[in-house]
Amino acid sequence: MIKHIFKYFTVWIALAASVPGQSTPPLTWIDSDTGHRVVQLSSEPGSLSLYFNLNPFTPDGRKMVITTPDGISLIDLQTHALEKIVTGHPRVIMVGHKTGEIYYISSKNENDATSRSVCAIDPNTKAVREIMKLSRGQSVSTVNADETLLGGTVTERTDWETPDRFDDASSKTNDIQSAKVQRGNKGQMMEDRLAKHYPMSLFFYHIATGETKIVNRCTDWLGHLQFSPTDPDLLMFCHEGPWHKVDRIWTIHTDGSALKLIHQRTMVMEIAGHEFWSADGKTIWYDLQTPRGEDFWVAGCEVSSGARTWYHLQRDEWSVHFNVSPDHTLFSGDGGDDKMVAHADNGKWLYLFRPELLNDQSAGNIETKNLIQTGVFHAEKLVNMGKHDYALEPNAMFSPDMKWLIFRSNMSGANHAYAVELKKADAP
Repeated sequence: MIKHIFKYFTVWIALAASVPGQSTPPLTWIDSDTGHRVVQLSSEPGSLSLYFNLNPFTPDGRKMVITTPDGISLIDLQTHALEKIVTGHPRVIMVGHKTGEIYYISSKNENDATSRSVCAIDPNTKAVREIMKLSRGQSVSTVNADETLLGGTVTERTDWETPDRFDDASSKTNDIQSAKVQRGNKGQMMEDRLAKHYPMSLFFYHIATGETKIVNRCTDWLGHLQFSPTDPDLLMFCHEGPWHKVDRIWTIHTDGSALKLIHQRTMVMEIAGHEFWSADGKTIWYDLQTPRGEDFWVAGCEVSSGARTWYHLQRDEWSVHFNVSPDHTLFSGDGGDDKMVAHADNGKWLYLFRPELLNDQSAGNIETKNLIQTGVFHAEKLVNMGKHDYALEPNAMFSPDMKWLIFRSNMSGANHAYAVELKKADAP
């Protein structure tokens, strides 16, 4: 009974929002094109869910971090209650997999200079601790699985008065007009930054002792650091730049050993990127195009064995970011517009993908051990993103209970965090 009442209530809200003169957008509605229920999670315009590969969830799966115009808030995923945790203008790093502490970078103006520190806050007690002060050129973007190490980069430059116009994706602006400018200039920004060849290194900071270890000194542009969610000594990172000009996806151990390229291209203009871990830390998944803008895959590499799996998808199904469910049975895509690499005619959707591996019919006549296992995605549309401006990337991710896909959007005119229910609204 309660379920049916809620169903009619949500439909009533959606209809009320369409009445002429009604300016308040609905907080929940049934997408008329897909039949899936969408809920606005945030209350403050300018709020955003996190970048697609940053962990926003507490270890019990009950709460999720979002950013707001003046800080960091927690959302209870059951009640949708919001709680302000940090005020100011911090940059979220991630939520710790072990303790649930929220790691972030705090900036302060002191004596006409800006100081930056890595801090952590306990969301239950609200106790804050400063972990390390960042020097100029240092950036921290990940915390390892047992929360003993911070991972970051050090950039050595002599031209600090002319800062780069392109920064790591996790710190992109919340303002849609700035995002449009950034998007329009991004290609040239990346070309310019790659050509700089600033000396860079990876570093690991031991939280308990304060010891810093520097590894992988180079002049490549390093970014998108992601510790394995299960192995505290394994880091994935990328060589940033135009994807067709770099070998992007790498792993390395925290002692500096075992530097490994995850994907080796086999053709001119082949690209791979927007990499992310499976929840069990066994597989690295990524967007693969063979070649760029023509043939589309979500590819996986099993870290321990090197075994490869590629799932094929259609042009309109290509997405800015893909993701995988906690139990590895489903994938998601956040779509894209006609200005992006796929130039899709009808790509502005949130997608749920059900993977299917193709049957091996070789009957043992060929050796398949070292071959790529291929499959296809069967797509279901979850949300019509026709009103969304893809200058803001949706960055979809599965909720821990796999009942929702969480994303960010400006479909209402302001940036907000949303969730769409994977089960259709009228499904039993």
